[in-house]
Amino acid sequence: MALSKPSFLNQLVRALTGSRRLRPHAPPPAYLPLRHFSFATPEEAAAERRKRKRRLRIEPPLSALRHQQQQQQPRPAPAPQNPNAPKLPEPVSALSGSRLNLHNKILKLIRENDLEEAALFTRHSVYSNCRPTIYTCNAVMSAQLRQGKFSELLTLHRFITQAGIAANVVTYNILLTLYLDCRKIDLALEQYRQLINDAPFNPSPTTYRILIKGLVDNQQVEKATEIKNEMETKGFKPDPTIYSYLMLGQAKNSNADGVFELYEELKQKLGADEILDGVIYGNLMKGYFLKGMEAEAMEVFSKVLGEDSPVKLNAVSYNYVLEALSKNGKFDEALKLFERMNNEHDPPRKLSVDLGSYNVIVDGYCAEKRFDEAVEVFNGMGKQRCNPDTLSYNVLIDQLCSNDKLAEAEELYKGMGDKNVNPDEYTFVTLMDTCLKENRLDDAAQYFRTMVESKRRPNLTVYNRLVEELVKAGRVDVAKSFFDLMVPKLRMNDDAYKFIMNALSGIGKHDEVVKIVDGMLREDPGDFTEELEEFVRELLRKEGMEDEVTNLKLQLEKEKAEAAAKAAEEVAKAKASTSIAMADLLSSKSFGKKPVVEELSAEGEEEDSVSMASEVEKEIGDDAAENEVIGEEPAENEVIGEESAEIEGNTVNEKVA
Repeated sequence: MALSKPSFLNQLVRALTGSRRLRPHAPPPAYLPLRHFSFATPEEAAAERRKRKRRLRIEPPLSALRHQQQQQQPRPAPAPQNPNAPKLPEPVSALSGSRLNLHNKILKLIRENDLEEAALFTRHSVYSNCRPTIYTCNAVMSAQLRQGKFSELLTLHRFITQAGIAANVVTYNILLTLYLDCRKIDLALEQYRQLINDAPFNPSPTTYRILIKGLVDNQQVEKATEIKNEMETKGFKPDPTIYSYLMLGQAKNSNADGVFELYEELKQKLGADEILDGVIYGNLMKGYFLKGMEAEAMEVFSKVLGEDSPVKLNAVSYNYVLEALSKNGKFDEALKLFERMNNEHDPPRKLSVDLGSYNVIVDGYCAEKRFDEAVEVFNGMGKQRCNPDTLSYNVLIDQLCSNDKLAEAEELYKGMGDKNVNPDEYTFVTLMDTCLKENRLDDAAQYFRTMVESKRRPNLTVYNRLVEELVKAGRVDVAKSFFDLMVPKLRMNDDAYKFIMNALSGIGKHDEVVKIVDGMLREDPGDFTEELEEFVRELLRKEGMEDEVTNLKLQLEKEKAEAAAKAAEEVAKAKASTSIAMADLLSSKSFGKKPVVEELSAEGEEEDSVSMASEVEKEIGDDAAENEVIGEEPAENEVIGEESAEIEGNTVNEKVA
């Protein structure tokens, strides 16, 4: 039966708008209403959307609720950090980008031997956008250590410490080397204890090598043995290099039994019948030589250096054997070994020769009085890419000067500049003393002056030796010129003042004596002691000038009183001008009063203005006084530590004494 068009449309609408069941395996969420797949009109669809949005605002989805709950949960507060806890050093990965470029620039300055600029560039970079790493600072301090610039090194280390750049184990190793080279054993051990107790990292085997070698060089073998035992308790393996240092110390003390005990102890700890590291066999040979067992020593030599020997030898191992041979009457064998070392030397694959090898051979030639060959070997070390240092020059110059070879020593001194080696105090003092011995006063004076102009620090003993020789030769004026040169640089004692004053009075220059006293009273009156004052009065009494010292003191007191009065007058003028200015300010229109006229009409108004001006003046005076006190504090970078000055002064005294 055919359906009419209206009935067909009604059935289609009922079929489309009828509700359908959802699948049983996918139930709708609880917060969503049942919806139809289609709506009869757009208005119904819009109404359904508005209804759904209202429902979502009232009942948000579960995922949103969980996210909101997680945000509302309070996060645990971070644990408070200890401000005194040591700061961890930066990793190597920090040396990248612009900081790596800065590092390379400073390394270039170091290669150009411009350490002052390198240190200054490092200090300025600390407060820039490109802060240097500890690796850059270590590179500068290592270069300063190699050239003996101990004061500059300590100053830079203090600066980076205050700037908050954390040190690493290399920094501690540099400081240990410095203190041990300066014979500051207590400071070195204190630095080591600080590393053990406070540093956030452990020492390295290199740390123990530096410390034990330095203690042995300073005749502290027992303390070095204690450090070795402490090293083993911390889990480090037995190190043949450290045992070689200890065996060398026992050999220096002529304790052959101690050498053999250390050798047996190392074999026992390594658990081997034969030690393959050749660094210990040179010192073992020294032990046999001390016992008079020459055959056993040469047997060790043949065994270690045989063609089929499994012992591994490097430049340091060879040097110990060279030293054992050359200092025990076997210099010819040492020369043969030195020739073999040169033949085997094939850098960078094998390094058999270094600066220490040449130093041993040069010392051997000097001990044999073969100075021409010693100089020839010394000048030929450049063939093996070995560069001499200041110590190498000093040893050979000292040997030549001690054997009446001053001309050859001066030739070596002149060639130091060509090798970019800077002479130190020991170099100048050795040449100066030799010139004094040969009655070459002008050359001796020139060496001393060059030393001072090179910013070296001669001690008072060296100064006294030069001045005494000049006075003996009747050259008091030259001696007085050196006195004027060294007064700002040295701490003169009473004997030094008495000597130059007595020399000046001997040639009738009592006015110069009075000038010296005047300078002492003006610079540091504490230097003019009662004993020295009595000595000066006695010198001047012979010439009828005994009142000069009293007149000088009265004149200085008068000048101080005049200066104090002048300063007080300036302060009073400043206060008066401030009072007038404040009175004008308080009576101006800005305070709601009439302008100041020549005479105030009311006496009470004048008293109020003056009292208020005095109160403001008092406040300004207090602020000015506070600023003046603050301004007297020295700048931090201008303060040089007493530790660095004391270290450098003691180093020079021990070298030159």
